[in-house]
Amino acid sequence: MTTEPRSIAQLSVLLQSGALDPVALAEETLAAIRSHPDAAIFTVLLEERARAEAEAARRRLREGRSRGVLDGVPIAWKDLFDIAGLPTTAGSRVLKDAAPAGRDAAVVQALAGAGMVSIGRVNMSEFAFSGLGINPHYGTPRNPASPAGEHRIPGGSSSGSGVAVAAGLVPVSIGTDTGGSVRIPAAFNGIVGYKATRGRYAMDGVFPLAKSLDSLGPLCRTVQDAVWIDAAMRGQAAAGPLPRLSPADLSFVIPETVFFDGAEPEVAAAFEASVERLARAGARIRRQAFPEFSAVFDVMARHGALVTAEAFVLHRARITGPAAAEMDPRVVKRTLLGEKIALSDYLETLAARERLTAAFEARLGTQDILISPTLPHVAPPVQPLLDDEDLFFQTNGKTLRNTLVGNFLDWCGVSLPCGTGADGMPVGFLLSGPKDSDERVLAAAAAVDGWLR
Repeated sequence: MTTEPRSIAQLSVLLQSGALDPVALAEETLAAIRSHPDAAIFTVLLEERARAEAEAARRRLREGRSRGVLDGVPIAWKDLFDIAGLPTTAGSRVLKDAAPAGRDAAVVQALAGAGMVSIGRVNMSEFAFSGLGINPHYGTPRNPASPAGEHRIPGGSSSGSGVAVAAGLVPVSIGTDTGGSVRIPAAFNGIVGYKATRGRYAMDGVFPLAKSLDSLGPLCRTVQDAVWIDAAMRGQAAAGPLPRLSPADLSFVIPETVFFDGAEPEVAAAFEASVERLARAGARIRRQAFPEFSAVFDVMARHGALVTAEAFVLHRARITGPAAAEMDPRVVKRTLLGEKIALSDYLETLAARERLTAAFEARLGTQDILISPTLPHVAPPVQPLLDDEDLFFQTNGKTLRNTLVGNFLDWCGVSLPCGTGADGMPVGFLLSGPKDSDERVLAAAAAVDGWLR
C-alpha cells in the first residue's frame, strides 16, 4: 500500500486550518509505515515520541500558539542523526549495541523546535559509503518507481529517505550528502533533493563520513518545502519569501565536461527536452567546457579520494579488527583503500581542491547557475549488482561521478525530477551553484520546477 503523497505545504494548510489533527496525522503515518510491504525503508519507528510531539502540536494549534508552517508535520531521519535514548547505528550492525545518544542532534532539536513530529529513522548505505543504497544488514529499500516485479536500487546513501518520501509515507526526510547522497536518491526516486552548502547547518550529533565533504539537506516533494526546512534547520522562526522569478530572469550554463560522458540516451533526451522548454520560456542558456571537472578526477587518480582517506581514519579500528566480519565487505574493501593514501597525498588534494574551486568560480559567471543531469543513468536493478562485485563498484563510481564534483568544489545543489528515461524510471535535473549561493539556487529551482515535469 502506498499513501497518496502530500507535500509539507499541503499538510500545513490542513493542520493550520484545523481540518487535519496532528495526532490523527501521526497515527495515519505510523499505520501506513507498519502496513507498507517494504519493511526495509524504516529501521526504527519512534511511536512514543511521535505521539507526544503530535499531542503537543495539537494543543498549540488549538490554543492559537502555532510554531509556524511546520508545526505538526511528520519527518523521518536518516540513521546518522542522534536521537536521544537510541544508539546511532549508521546503517551498520556493529553499532547496534553502542551507547544511546544523550541528546538529539542539533538539527533534530531545531526541527523539533519548529513543531515537527519525528516519526522514525530510515535506512541507508552502511556508514554512508555507497551511492547505490544497498544494505545487506537491514535490507535494501525498493525504488517505488520500479517496474512491476522488479527491484531497482533506491540510490544512496540516503536510501530510506528517498523511498519514504517517494512512497508517500512522510513528506520530508533529512539526509546527508558527502558525494551525492541527497541528490542521488532524489533523482532515482523522482523527488526533490536539496544539498546545502557544507557548514550551513550545525553538525553536532551527525555521524560523519568525511568531515571535509559532509553536508546535509532535505528530500521532499517541492522546492518550497525545502526552503521551509532549510530555514528551520538554521534556527529561523520563518523562511523569507523566495524571489518571484521566471525562467526569463535566469542564466544557465550546461557543462560540456564530464557530466554527459556515458550518459544513457534517454537521460540525455529528458534533460535536453527540459532545456528546450526553459529556452522557450526565455531562459538564457549556454554550453561551456570546465577543465576543472576533469582535473578533479585527475587529482583523485594521483592522490586518492578525500572521502576514502577520511573514512579510513574514522573506521581504521573497525575494518582492521573483528568488527570487519560484521560489515558489508564492499564497504570494508572500499574503506581499506584509504590505507594507501599518504599524508602528503591528502595535503596535495586539499591544496588542489582550493585551486580548482577558485578556478571554477572565476570561470562561472557571477549570476550563472550550472544545470546538468543529476545522474548519467536511471536506477538499475538490484540483483545484478549483488551478483557481480565488479559491476557493483563500476556502477557505484558512475552513480557518484556527477554529484561528487559538487562536493569536491563545495557547491550547493537541488535535484528536481524532469521526466523519465529507460523503463519509465525517473530522471533528475540538477541545479548547482558555488558555496553559499543557496538562496539563489533555491530560487532558480523554484522558478524552473514547473517547466521540467
